[in-house]
Amino acid sequence: MPNKMLDALVRADRSVAIAVFLAVATVGTAAATSPYADDILRATPEVSQDLAAADTAPIVAPAPMPVLHAEPSPVETQMAGLESEENCLADVMYFEARGDGTRGEEAVAEVVLNRTHDGNYPTTICGVVHQGVASGSCQFSYVCDPHAHREAAAWAAARRLAAEIMSGYRQLDDITGGATSYHADYVEPGWSGMVETVRIGSHIFFRRGHKALTNSA
Repeated sequence: MPNKMLDALVRADRSVAIAVFLAVATVGTAAATSPYADDILRATPEVSQDLAAADTAPIVAPAPMPVLHAEPSPVETQMAGLESEENCLADVMYFEARGDGTRGEEAVAEVVLNRTHDGNYPTTICGVVHQGVASGSCQFSYVCDPHAHREAAAWAAARRLAAEIMSGYRQLDDITGGATSYHADYVEPGWSGMVETVRIGSHIFFRRGHKALTNSA
C-alpha cells in the first residue's frame, strides 16, 4: 500500500479517536451539570443504594421546644389574693344585706372582718365566708345555695364598696359593737352565750359573752 494512503488512514483513525473522546467528555460534563444529573448518577450501583437508603430512612421530628411558664411575682400573687378577698367580701355583703343599704352591707362586712381576728374562725375573708362548705353547714346560707345569682347593678355597687373597705378608703367605725354573728329579725335561733349589740336594717347583731350595747341603727 502506498505510504500516502497509510498516512491518510492513520490520520483518519486519530480523528475518529479524538471525536469519540470529545463526545464522551461532553456527555460526562453534561451529566454533571444537567438538572437530571441524579437520574444519570442512579446508573451506578453504589449511588443507587445510597439514594434508596435515604428514601426509606425514617423521618425524625425535631424535639419540641420547652414551654416556659413564668412564675408570678410576689406582687402579682399578692394582688390576686387581694382581688379574691374583695370578691368574697362583696359576695357576702351583696347576698346578706343588699336590701339594707350601704350601712347594712358595712355591718355584714364588719362581722366578717371581726371573725378573721376572733381566733375561733378562719383568718381570711374567703375562709370565713366559705366556712362549712365541705360539711354542707355553711355559715352564710347563700354559699350553699346552687341557685344564688347576682344582679349586675347591685353586685357592682357591692364590689366597689368592698374595694373601698379593703383599700382603707372607707373606714368602718365599729357600728356593730364588735359583733361576730347576726341573724334576720324574723327568726329566733336561741343562741346561748351571745349578747345582742345592735339592730341594723333587717338584722340583729351579736357578740359573744360581753355586756350588751345600747346603740341601734
